[in-house]
Amino acid sequence: MTRPPTAAQRRLVDAADPVTGRLRGTEAQLTALVKRGLAFRHPRPPHDHFLTPAGHRLREAPEPRAETEPERAQGFAARVGGEESADAGPARAREVHSAWQGLLELRRMTNPDGATDRPCGWERAHLVRAAALALEAAGHPPEGPDIPGYRVRATPQPEAVAVYAPEGEPLRACAATLERAGWQTGEYTEPRTRTRYLLASPRRA
Repeated sequence: MTRPPTAAQRRLVDAADPVTGRLRGTEAQLTALVKRGLAFRHPRPPHDHFLTPAGHRLREAPEPRAETEPERAQGFAARVGGEESADAGPARAREVHSAWQGLLELRRMTNPDGATDRPCGWERAHLVRAAALALEAAGHPPEGPDIPGYRVRATPQPEAVAVYAPEGEPLRACAATLERAGWQTGEYTEPRTRTRYLLASPRRA
C-alpha cells in the first residue's frame, strides 16, 4: 500500500503551477514524487517535472493513493462529443493537460524506441478515447447540446475512427491536430448524407 506523502512532499505538490502542474524542487525531491505516482518527468528537454492527475487530486482534495500512468490513461474520460453536459473551466483544463502529458509519458515508456510522436499500444486499444484526448488537449471544443464541435466515433475498420466537425476550417484543424499527434487522416464524404468527415488511424512509423 502506498504511504502518504511527507509534509515536505505535500508542500512541493501544493506549490506546483496551478495550470500546468509544473513542479520545482531538488532532483531527489522530484524523484521521490515520481516514485509515489504524484509526478512524472517530461521526456523532452529540459525534462521538467509535472503533477500527475493523482498529484492534482492530492492538492485539491487530499487523496493519498498514487496512480500509475496506465491507470491514469484507463481512468481519464476524454470528451468524444455529443455529451449532454460538459463542465469547463480551469479544473478541466488542468485535468486534460495532465492526461495528455501523461499519455506522452506512456508513449515514451511503452513504444519500443521510446518515441513520443506516435501513438502507443494503449491508444490503439482505445482509439476513440485516444483521438478525443488529442483533440481536447489541443483546445478543440467537443460537440454539445448547443455547441458545434468535434465528435469521435468508432468505425467497422479495426484501426480507424471517424471524426466529425463543422465542415471547412474546423474539420481541417482537427485533421492537422491529429496528424501532429501521430495519426494519419483522410477526408471523406458519407454517400447518403453528403456529410464530410475524417477517417483517422494511428501512425505506426
